[in-house]
Amino acid sequence: MANAHLAANGAPPSTTPVAVWARKAEQLIAKVLAVPAALLVAAEVAVLFAGVVGRYFFHHPLIWSDELASMMFLWLAMLGSAIAFQRGEHMRMTAVVSKVSPSARAYLDVVATAGALAFLVIIFPHAFHYAVEEAIILTPALEISNAWRVSAMAVGFGAMGLFAILHLLQVANLRVLGAAVATICGLIALMWLLQPVFRQLGNLNLIIFFVVIVAASVFAGIPIAFAFGLATLGYVVLTTTTPVLIVVGRMDEGVSHLILLSVPLFVFLGQLIEMTGMARAMVAFLASLLGHVRGGLHYVLVGAMYLVSGISGSKAADMAAVAPVLFPEMKARGVKEGDLVALLSATGAQTETIPPSIVLITIGSVTGVSIAALFTGGLLPGLVLAATLMVVVWARYRHEDVSGVRRATWHHVGKTLVIAAPAVALPFIIRAAVIEGVATATEVSTVGIAYACIAGLLIYRRFDWKRLYPMMVDTASLSGSILLIIGAATAMAWGLTQSGFSRALSEAMTGLPGGAATFMALSIVAFIILGSVLEGIPAIVLFGPLLFPIAKTVGIHEVHYAMVVILSMGIGLFAPPFGVGYYAACAIGRVNPDEGIRPILAYLAALFVGLVVVALVPWISIGFLE
Repeated sequence: MANAHLAANGAPPSTTPVAVWARKAEQLIAKVLAVPAALLVAAEVAVLFAGVVGRYFFHHPLIWSDELASMMFLWLAMLGSAIAFQRGEHMRMTAVVSKVSPSARAYLDVVATAGALAFLVIIFPHAFHYAVEEAIILTPALEISNAWRVSAMAVGFGAMGLFAILHLLQVANLRVLGAAVATICGLIALMWLLQPVFRQLGNLNLIIFFVVIVAASVFAGIPIAFAFGLATLGYVVLTTTTPVLIVVGRMDEGVSHLILLSVPLFVFLGQLIEMTGMARAMVAFLASLLGHVRGGLHYVLVGAMYLVSGISGSKAADMAAVAPVLFPEMKARGVKEGDLVALLSATGAQTETIPPSIVLITIGSVTGVSIAALFTGGLLPGLVLAATLMVVVWARYRHEDVSGVRRATWHHVGKTLVIAAPAVALPFIIRAAVIEGVATATEVSTVGIAYACIAGLLIYRRFDWKRLYPMMVDTASLSGSILLIIGAATAMAWGLTQSGFSRALSEAMTGLPGGAATFMALSIVAFIILGSVLEGIPAIVLFGPLLFPIAKTVGIHEVHYAMVVILSMGIGLFAPPFGVGYYAACAIGRVNPDEGIRPILAYLAALFVGLVVVALVPWISIGFLE
């Protein structure tokens, strides 16, 4: 799933003096970058929450708060991307890389780093030029040069380039290093020599760059963001006269949507609910209520993922909060590890539509669909898929022996409910804050963070101050890896749009026989495939702006279409053998991936049935919209 460090994937680090120096330099730079990244997370929370308090409680809006938050956000995204690069946390597809021989894996790992470095070397001077160009533009509220904001891109690209060089200096096998670097340099030289040919191919270049090159890069293990970036740069430089400065601008535009600021804040909120014990309290209540029935803990897992997903917005955070609480007891009851990780993966797909899902926020930012409407529309589809999963659980465990399990007394159930009540209330507080206008979709995460801090300090009394700094650095790293993909995918989508592809796609899709039904069926298949290969966010950023207008043209409500698309991607994301979410679930549950492949098939079938029901009944998604 992630771009793991070279040493972890078959390319052992060198012990030469140069390599040792490079390793120490890398660690030192990472520590230096982590400090401002963590401070930016804290500052974003403070500024946005101050905006909520000033506007709602004192009726005195802080007109500069959004602007300052936006300036800091780009720095947070780029510094986070650099930290993620150093840690090896940029998303990459490893389905092919993991199956080759150790020597080939070592080679491909170095190719991945060298390919990322090629992108960074090409784009860095243009990012610097972009900052110079923006120096004459003053921000409306603060009236300071916009160069202070956009220079974050040059700093981030420069830091990642430096980390890439330091990574390469640590490779022990010089033959592998030379072969990988020669491969990347040779391919770039070949593409440059073929430039006259590309200029004559017209829209055939779309297939060459955005299908062949992207697919080859992704399957070779190059991180997804850099694969998108290389394809876009190649297309722009080799087939058009458009300056590369435009690509930097489109990446800036993609990352700088203020609504995306909720991504790192919800990631941080997810870590808070785990640290304060709120997630554990919810799971304990559900376990006391259902633990004694056949398959009871499986029902608890489904319900707990539904509740926790409504708080954290991050599937990895959801699974990490729930699995450690339930898995030991489920194993003690004789449940096979494969079934545990299979159901955990299935519930990850089931809860993709539950607000405040990061995918929902991304859809709103790139398509213009109301975030409040998406938050409202996402609740029932998750319940429909939960019901289909529970049918499978009932069929599998209707004969489970629970004679040795004591039923919790109503006194104990009531006690766990009282303890869990503040945690269970958090998703409803978040949703109410948006619907009632207390906070925007961007700001509402800060309301949740403030509530979680108060609950952790005063109610659960499990607030570990020492964990705050690492949590904020982790937040910056994960957010940076997500946001760089969004920026690169936005630039790639712009290239597709400029070529006329979107217009041709619209004409072809609207002319399909069967109208809305055919379009919906094709979308389901396409997004299941895209979800397994690209993950949800890059697929949405690439194809959302193209397909949502078509859905509206053929008569499909945008919120209904969003729910179908998200659930389709969720199934792809958590379906083996390519779905990276499945492997994340295996890592969290510490289960061999081979164990869960057979048990997950029935759950995937149930999810697909639920998806079809949601697609056929629009009311499930839009019935509660005003």
